[in-house]
Amino acid sequence: MISLPRRAATIAVIVTVTAMVLTACSSNGSQTTPIEPTPVDSVPADSVPAQITLVTYDSFPQSGTSLNDAIATFTERTGITVEILSAGDTGTMISKAVLTSGNPEGDVLWGVDQTSLTQALAADVFAPVSALAGREALNPDLMAAATTEQNAGDLVVPVNFGDVCINYDIAWYAERSIPAPTHLSDLTDPMYAGQLVVQNPATSSPGLAMLLATIATFGETGWIDWWEAMAANGLQITNGWTEAYYERFTWAGGGEQPMVVSYGSSPPAEVLFAEPARDDAPTAVIENSCFRQVEFAGVLRGTRQPAAAQQLLEFLISTEFQSELALNLFVFPSNAEVALPEVFTAHAVIPTSPLSLDAALIQERRSDWIEEWTARVLR
Repeated sequence: MISLPRRAATIAVIVTVTAMVLTACSSNGSQTTPIEPTPVDSVPADSVPAQITLVTYDSFPQSGTSLNDAIATFTERTGITVEILSAGDTGTMISKAVLTSGNPEGDVLWGVDQTSLTQALAADVFAPVSALAGREALNPDLMAAATTEQNAGDLVVPVNFGDVCINYDIAWYAERSIPAPTHLSDLTDPMYAGQLVVQNPATSSPGLAMLLATIATFGETGWIDWWEAMAANGLQITNGWTEAYYERFTWAGGGEQPMVVSYGSSPPAEVLFAEPARDDAPTAVIENSCFRQVEFAGVLRGTRQPAAAQQLLEFLISTEFQSELALNLFVFPSNAEVALPEVFTAHAVIPTSPLSLDAALIQERRSDWIEEWTARVLR
């Protein structure tokens, strides 16, 4: 067994983490007047301030990693100090960004994925940027994922991607001579009764991704039938990834379930952090179950430091920074010029046809889907 990081395993900051303060509301609950941003391209480079804030989710590196070393290099090169502000999990981070739209807590936001992107865009969270250096190196498929009715590509850029998948314990199935499943539809077979643990989509990002995976697979009329069949077949549910992976999963936690909702990048992490060392991955991925998550970053509307914020955004998509993502956040770079580490090329799963749903449809129907799942699966 290993101490596998929570997708972003070793976490780091070369800069100070500050407490989150919701500045969008006054102490008596009344909303302050939004601050109108200065257009990014109207601020001369020599007026760039000395310090800006990068707002991100709580699993972004906080100290001691090569990712943070890269940010330190950015500071040395530009004179711009970057303060990292941890805003909680992704859902909390987006909620705070919406509440403080136009009067933000920071200058650049990292980590909004396509399941929440339309919510952020509808709330006018981001400021447009022009002539963003390095944009041409980004994966065009990921750039397409950022292009919506609300965003022509100048508000956010993709910074990484990954896949939420069902992972299974290879040895568990081999020892029992049970064929490992290859498709979501296999899992309703009594042969796999009680073997899968998932996360609640109302409380967990990977749990929501798996819910979306079933909608992409079985359609808006058939997905709930699969979940009800799984509930009847002994499906196990936790509130979050940590409990599912470290407590319930046979391989990592010594639990009773040999299948768990995790990531396509979990196998290389398991090899990298294995004690004792090993060359082979102990788990595998059901590729047909993988739902693609794309994360974006952008300059926050209302920043008083637009030129510095744009410089940081350009750095976040540069090969220098993007080359550090895989081994620190266990995600894949959006910069197509970045080569993956050998442990990723040997053990990670990147589906050729990952499951996906239209971002606008997710935004429109997400609450309804979660409510229906809660009523009919948790009953």
